Amino acid sequence: MGKGITSRTEDYSQWYNDLVIKADLAEYSAVRGCMVIKPYGYGIWERMQSILDKRFKETGHSNAYFPLFIPKSFFSKEASHVEGFATECAVVTHYRLKNDGQGNIVVDEEAKLEEELIVRPTSETIIWNTYRGWIESYRDLPILVNQWANVVRWEMRTRLFLRTAEFLWQEGHTAHATREEAVEEAERMLEVYADFAENTLAVPVVRGRKTENERFAGALDTYCIEALMQDGKALQAGTSHFLGQNFAKAFDVKFTSKEGKLEHVWATSWGVSTRLMGALIMAHSDDHGLVLPPKLAPIQVVIVPIYKTDEEKANIDRFVNELTQQLKGMDISVKYDDRDTQRPGFKFAEWELKGVPLRVAVGSRDLQNGTVELARRDTQTKETVSQEGLAVTIENLLGIIQENIFQKALDYRNSHITEVNSYDEFKNVLESKGGFISCHWDGSVETEKRVKEETKATIRCIPLDAKAEDGLCIFTGKPSKQRVLFAKAY
Repeated sequence: MGKGITSRTEDYSQWYNDLVIKADLAEYSAVRGCMVIKPYGYGIWERMQSILDKRFKETGHSNAYFPLFIPKSFFSKEASHVEGFATECAVVTHYRLKNDGQGNIVVDEEAKLEEELIVRPTSETIIWNTYRGWIESYRDLPILVNQWANVVRWEMRTRLFLRTAEFLWQEGHTAHATREEAVEEAERMLEVYADFAENTLAVPVVRGRKTENERFAGALDTYCIEALMQDGKALQAGTSHFLGQNFAKAFDVKFTSKEGKLEHVWATSWGVSTRLMGALIMAHSDDHGLVLPPKLAPIQVVIVPIYKTDEEKANIDRFVNELTQQLKGMDISVKYDDRDTQRPGFKFAEWELKGVPLRVAVGSRDLQNGTVELARRDTQTKETVSQEGLAVTIENLLGIIQENIFQKALDYRNSHITEVNSYDEFKNVLESKGGFISCHWDGSVETEKRVKEETKATIRCIPLDAKAEDGLCIFTGKPSKQRVLFAKAY
């Protein structure tokens, strides 16, 4: 077990928290509910950013930036939107502090804002107010904009990366001339997220739609990707919303069509956040620390020298320098840990804790034999391999590690999708096994809420690939046309 890390089987929540802190990803800050993302954790987030940003640009999107503050009057324009976020809003009421003459710093009541400002929990309102000035004709459409930003949602119960008062994310906001174009955009971006989750994070996801009760506030349809963590709980890894014309109507955003008619614009929004860091940790890691898929690891290969004399170290250095240049030429990130302040055993444990996919150990005897020792983080196995063609061996092995991490998560997910046909069976599986429970539901919000109240399980999604199937709702016995996925969730 990693130093100071609680076992997953003993206390999963504590294991997660220990791992985030011990692996140097993040820590709690002096501001309640907010976190400091440390350099190693931010390095992983930067990898996520760069890969996703490239995908966004490949699909025609450009980045922009909008204000952190939103006039309160904007929020009240879209009724379901304000209702959905009202309980989480931080509000700015004054713009100045003063000394009260007794050494205390207090709010200057004479500096009260004429209109209070909301610290953005999401940006639809400020963006659609802006779009009104950008759009006149069909020639101005589509607008395909993304923003990398921070947002604030005043959460009462927080957990590092999964739920904090302030977090980092990207939010795409697009404007279209037709309903069909907007729906196509929302579906396209969901697939971008799903592909990223599976091929980069190595996290298998279910593509689906949210129920009416679980939709984004102000959306006509919410698409989602749902992942399963190693404790059998689900985690929403990304969402893409078809907003219809709701925000265009709220902010009077109209365009003249090709036919010369004045029409409201169609909209989407979509986003993923630093919550993906939580998904990454909980889907793959173990009691020894992080397990990072190579495509996401800031350091893919760490090289540790083992030597006794300066001469041995100099010989190892020459070998490592040549290998490092070859690997960097293959776009593989390498760390040569030749610190003389720590022993090799300490280094092995540290890089294991930080989840580096592949460790290379090389000593004087290895140089004589023309070999090195490779240690895989995913399987915790070691092998001695030839130095001949070593860079290619490492490149191939990183690909194998990436695939193995995904396959392990996929096997777990697939073995934790259970079909049930009665409420008793549902409750039994929920408590004894967990995971996704596939069952019939009568389609009513009331049934969904009752099941949640009684079991804490929610409908994670209506899978996009769900087949039509006649059945009976497990709770009410009313007719149902397809199965949905329930689970307890983060």
